[in-house]
Amino acid sequence: MPDSTPANPTRNALPKGSLSLRERCAIYIELTRFNRPIGSYLLLWPTLWALWIASDGIPDLKLLAIFILGVFLTRSAGCVINDFADRKIDAHVKRTSQRPLATGRISSKEALTLFAVLMMLAFTLVLFTNNMTIIMSLGGLFLASLYPFMKRHTHLPQVVLGAAFGWAIPMAFTAVNESIPTIAWLIYIAKILWTVAYDTMYAMVDRDDDIKIGVKSTAILFGDLDKVIIGILQFITLLILFLVGIQLHMSSPYFIGLAVAAALFCYQQVLIKDRDRDRCFKAFLNNHYAGLAVFAGIFAHYMAI
Repeated sequence: MPDSTPANPTRNALPKGSLSLRERCAIYIELTRFNRPIGSYLLLWPTLWALWIASDGIPDLKLLAIFILGVFLTRSAGCVINDFADRKIDAHVKRTSQRPLATGRISSKEALTLFAVLMMLAFTLVLFTNNMTIIMSLGGLFLASLYPFMKRHTHLPQVVLGAAFGWAIPMAFTAVNESIPTIAWLIYIAKILWTVAYDTMYAMVDRDDDIKIGVKSTAILFGDLDKVIIGILQFITLLILFLVGIQLHMSSPYFIGLAVAAALFCYQQVLIKDRDRDRCFKAFLNNHYAGLAVFAGIFAHYMAI
């Protein structure tokens, strides 16, 4: 059962200037989740799907480096702005009560400065692409900044998260071909639906706490239909990716990758069956392997031709 006693936001606060460089770096790592890369992986795999497909299996090494680094920088920036937006809420949620901003170990001003630095570094990477991709990156910045505040106004913040997490997909196509074909948008839609599915699992972990403090999520919106709707979203995700494979004349390795992802989705349904917090979180983490399976199928297809 969740601890309903509100955490004291200043309980672990340290006097200004009392932190050593090592301690401050440790806080930055915690704030940016560099020590918990699952979010970066969930962003990375669809980005690589798009980059490999846009490049016909031979991505430019410069673009590959730009997008991989960009994924980690933007995800870390997203974590910082998310914790800034939730700094007063996190103190009342068991899972997040010890985050740096919730405990006062870092100031809001310092967090915003860190967010700006990370986004500037990511934008600097984009400058080494082309004009269309640079313009597209502004949309990604908007979505990444918008998401953390959506949980106060809509039960669908996971949709905005999916749009933000998937924005690198059309950007990959513009970086390679300076165009966004229909295939790119299909992959983007699949990524949004998949994100809603796995982030609903994540939100199921905090559902009881979120209801108490008035935070909105798809886990609350779906209610008792959460498992069914997650399953439907997973099925449609696979269906769209199957149609992408048909349209691109993908070979058997691609479809084997989809089959592995489907098996992992079934396993996730078993994990969330009883809505146990720990098992829901385990199901969320398992999506890393589903994304990897699809990429492995794409990679193997292009290696075979």
